[in-house]
Amino acid sequence: MSGQMCWLAGFATNGEKILHLRLNSYDPWRSYKSFPEYAVPDYNIPRGSKGWATFQQLLKAGWIVIPSDQARNIPSLAVSPVAVGQ
Repeated sequence: MSGQMCWLAGFATNGEKILHLRLNSYDPWRSYKSFPEYAVPDYNIPRGSKGWATFQQLLKAGWIVIPSDQARNIPSLAVSPVAVGQ
């Protein structure tokens, strides 16, 4: 299975970008740690990027990389507002 991945600022990371994944283009972005079936242990490098080892593995498996600025602007059905009663 292939999906999409991007680097987005995570909650409580002081703006540090961490790897986010989604299986389908209409799914919301979620931290790589929310996908234990795909996540691999992080490298033990001080101040290293969270998710870098997972990123490398998934890139080799054919996952698509979405630029961060594009990922923030792609609407997702999971977070899109729904018009109620016109």
